[in-house]
Amino acid sequence: MKFRMKSLLIATLFLFAFSSAMGQESLPFSGEVKEVQENTRKVWDSSKNTIVFTGSSSIRMWRDLQERFPESHILNTGFGGSQSSDLEHFLDELILDYNPSQVFIYEGDNDISAKKSPRAIIGTMEDILGVLQTRRPEMDIVLISAKPSISRWHLKRKYMRFNKRLRKLAAQTPGVRFADVWNVMLNKRKLKRDLFIEDGLHMNVKGYDLWHQVLKNYVNHTL
Repeated sequence: MKFRMKSLLIATLFLFAFSSAMGQESLPFSGEVKEVQENTRKVWDSSKNTIVFTGSSSIRMWRDLQERFPESHILNTGFGGSQSSDLEHFLDELILDYNPSQVFIYEGDNDISAKKSPRAIIGTMEDILGVLQTRRPEMDIVLISAKPSISRWHLKRKYMRFNKRLRKLAAQTPGVRFADVWNVMLNKRKLKRDLFIEDGLHMNVKGYDLWHQVLKNYVNHTL
């Protein structure tokens, strides 16, 4: 009987591990995340102090991140089209596996476009921060505000409400800071339309120049 119970327990644990692995494989973006991992491992030097930038396509398409911050060891693990709930599934693969001293997170842009409420997005961000700070409490976390864009300008009020909540979340959470890239992309209350490529959503070099001006004050500068 004891042997049978032990065998049953082992079989159950195996099935649980197998189903969990299969579930991870079937998640949206699992293929892209694997590709990001493969590319990142080619450039990651574990002996260096590492900073991770992650999130949706505005991060993924920032091709010259390392060149912008030559004095730091930067990893770009952005995955295009992602929402905050997608990042939550891959915190190990995109952040924690690299033991970073800092992480910059850009999520919420696609969430708003997908009609998620600012309150719901912040709930997911709270869960993400909970995991990160439990696993690596000394890590400095920077939450990047959602950006304005031509294609989503009709949703600007929702973005502004989300950014207000995100700022509050950072202010109330030790070890977390908020970086505002929204206002720098405006001329008073009007959007600077020359910051975008043809799709009206993603940024050109001018857009990333502005992001760099904001974020350089955070890279390697902790609370």
